[in-house]
Amino acid sequence: MGQPKQTSSVTPLRAMSRAVYFAVLATLLLSQTAAFAQSASQPANSRSTASQDNRATNNAASAAGFDDETGDTAAPTANGATANADDTQQRPAIPDAQAGDDITGSILDEDIRRLNTREAPIDETLPRRRAAESASTEETPGIPIGTFVLRPSVTQSINTETTKDGNTRQRRAFLETDAAATLTSDWGRHQLTVTSEGAWQRNISGEGEEQPSFKVNGDLRLDLPDETTAHLTAGYNFYREDTDDPDAIADAAQQSDVQELSAGASIQRDFGILRGTTALALTRSIYSDAELANGTTVALSDRNQTTGTLRGRVGYELSPALIPFIEATIGRSVYDETRDSAGYERSGHSYGAKAGVEVDLGEKLKGEVGVGYEMADFEDSRLSSIDTATLDASLLWSPIRGTDVNLDLQTSIQPSTTAGESGYVSHALTTTVTHQLRDNLVGTMIGGVIWRDYPTDSTINDELVYTAATGMTWNINRYLDLTSTLGYELTTRKEGTDSQQWRAGVGLKLKR
Repeated sequence: MGQPKQTSSVTPLRAMSRAVYFAVLATLLLSQTAAFAQSASQPANSRSTASQDNRATNNAASAAGFDDETGDTAAPTANGATANADDTQQRPAIPDAQAGDDITGSILDEDIRRLNTREAPIDETLPRRRAAESASTEETPGIPIGTFVLRPSVTQSINTETTKDGNTRQRRAFLETDAAATLTSDWGRHQLTVTSEGAWQRNISGEGEEQPSFKVNGDLRLDLPDETTAHLTAGYNFYREDTDDPDAIADAAQQSDVQELSAGASIQRDFGILRGTTALALTRSIYSDAELANGTTVALSDRNQTTGTLRGRVGYELSPALIPFIEATIGRSVYDETRDSAGYERSGHSYGAKAGVEVDLGEKLKGEVGVGYEMADFEDSRLSSIDTATLDASLLWSPIRGTDVNLDLQTSIQPSTTAGESGYVSHALTTTVTHQLRDNLVGTMIGGVIWRDYPTDSTINDELVYTAATGMTWNINRYLDLTSTLGYELTTRKEGTDSQQWRAGVGLKLKR
């Protein structure tokens, strides 16, 4: 008789548990596969929906009694790093979405697409904002006016001046009010910048001619397609002619007031490694009458003129920091009166060409240097043409942090209004050194020389003008500065007497 078959109630339970285990495992695998496929097919703008679903799941888990940190706990990834659950669900959608053009508007922030940096609101406080480097370099918040920001400043100073011309000496003390303002647009594209500055003087003792001045300039930059940038400019400049100017009226109690109106347009476009620029500039000069010591006036309307200049430049980009270029200019000057008071026809043409290089090494060195040739001729055959080799440079160099050196060298032809004289060549060199002595104290030193080189057949001898000045600016606070200046100017002549001028002043500058 065979052995009876062994049976037990445990065997059905084991079978049932294994079936349930495999069913649950299959369900989990299928659900994960479906979720992965769904997330991979979602567009970029469905990220918020996925985040909401995940938050709902976490909330449900919290309601069921799980700890709140479950939804925030980072799960280990394959490379050992940690990733958030939201990121894990969204990452498969990013590569597919980046291939399409519709993702650009949703991912890129508006500020990234802006060509101009936004102006910060007044007294804006941002978390973890980097502290200002120093009180002297901190920019004032300005005054918002619609889509513009205005930054004005006013300086009130008291000055003393001593002028010596041969054996004649004059001293005066005067008050000077200097006002300046900058208006800048806050647009996503294009930009409009308007700058203005002016000075008003009033003598409080002694004798000497007051020197008022005012100028305003506007520049509208247009960001056009195809790597093209255009500029529209306009300006106004008012000043009183200096007594040491070669065209000044001798022994005048008050020299002529000069008004200059300017307008211009330029367009620059990049053609791969080539960069082309074309510019047109117009200038209108108007002279008032000069007043003599005896009360009579001298009319100078024969000096009124209009000048137009057309300039073209082509640059070759060796690198973003080094761009050699060639440039050509042509100009035309037309006087209101065909002949001046001495009977000379002053209208004429000018021509110029130069080659140079643009340098941009960031904060360390930027600017350009060029050498060339320039010529000016006149309609009157009695006035000889003027030509000269030119050397122009405009460089900003920062040898160490807190120190800036600005070098400016300009060669130009200056027409004359003296009878029988066509003009002279001006070689002007100016160097400005600014050094931050302390966090709120800045020192400035300026040195320059101007060589007025007359033609060999001229009856006027060459002149040299030397200038030197130093100044200090102490930042009392963000809106108030204490300023001081000391300057000296010497004009030497081969024939005739030399002239000297000393000036010193102290003032307060209020800015916003």
